[in-house]
Amino acid sequence: MATENERKFLVKDDSYKAEAYESIPIAQGYLSTVPQRTVRIRIAGDKAFITIKGEHKEGSSECFEWEKEIPVEEARELMALAEPGAIDKTRWKVKRTPAGSHDWEVDEFHGDNEGLVMAELELSPEDGPFDRPAWLGLEVTGDDRYYNAALSKNPYKNW
Repeated sequence: MATENERKFLVKDDSYKAEAYESIPIAQGYLSTVPQRTVRIRIAGDKAFITIKGEHKEGSSECFEWEKEIPVEEARELMALAEPGAIDKTRWKVKRTPAGSHDWEVDEFHGDNEGLVMAELELSPEDGPFDRPAWLGLEVTGDDRYYNAALSKNPYKNW
């Protein structure tokens, strides 16, 4: 079974952009936002994916995750079936220091979630050590409001 251990943080300022080596426009919609089985369609640049996520384990950042690349045209067709509240964001990839197995992913949200910027880092083990860049703010791992599926239903502009 595939799992991920993802930690989420708010971002204080846009200085991460100077450290970024790539930015990717992302559009995503949800076929299901039921917490036990979230089904997401994502178009990221010129690639597309379908992802199924399970609930996070109690007191943990770990959850089931299955993802498969699909043709962009099929993703567009599936997006037409998505629940209201599509997510529009730019993902900035920032090199992790010291070199680790995963880089930081910083999501700058647009549309109804404008003003929200979050950084994610996958760790193994989930409580493994990592450097805290100066732009990294408060950790929000486990706060359901910050999950993209929740943002599609209750966008940041409504907080």
